[in-house]
Amino acid sequence: MAEAFTAGVRPGGLTDDTQIRMLLCYLVKVAGPVKRETMQGALLQEQLVNYFEFADALAEVEKQQLVTVDEDGRYTITRRGTTVADTLAYDLPRSVRERAVAAVLRCQTWARKEAKYSARITEKADGHCTVRCTVKGLDSELFCLELGAPDRLSAELVKKQFILK
Repeated sequence: MAEAFTAGVRPGGLTDDTQIRMLLCYLVKVAGPVKRETMQGALLQEQLVNYFEFADALAEVEKQQLVTVDEDGRYTITRRGTTVADTLAYDLPRSVRERAVAAVLRCQTWARKEAKYSARITEKADGHCTVRCTVKGLDSELFCLELGAPDRLSAELVKKQFILK
């Protein structure tokens, strides 16, 4: 059975709390300002850290004033945090740094696209689905398209591809 601090972490991921704090400083410096949900989703999706270790490390870097949080929940690096990121982040494996940054940037891109493009799935009684795809601009719908899908899985794929492309 996996231990609590390694559960959900792929081989090569980080299990040491000091390394996780260094990675968080590096991420906020490189990709910031960034929201907690973005970092959390990216790092957990890549299986680079465990959720509990991530939460503890983020609270600790905030407590140590390496990052600050604004009223919108975005983390920004401080001067002390920049020093940590510049000095210690390169002690982390390059593959971890690159995968983490790429994952955070993907999540940020997804959030921006999702704000402009949306897709809503409506499931019918017979199992078929309708995907309503919309493009928003200036607080109104600029374009709307409804597509039929044979099942929920296909509808989810249509939704994802519409928002991405």
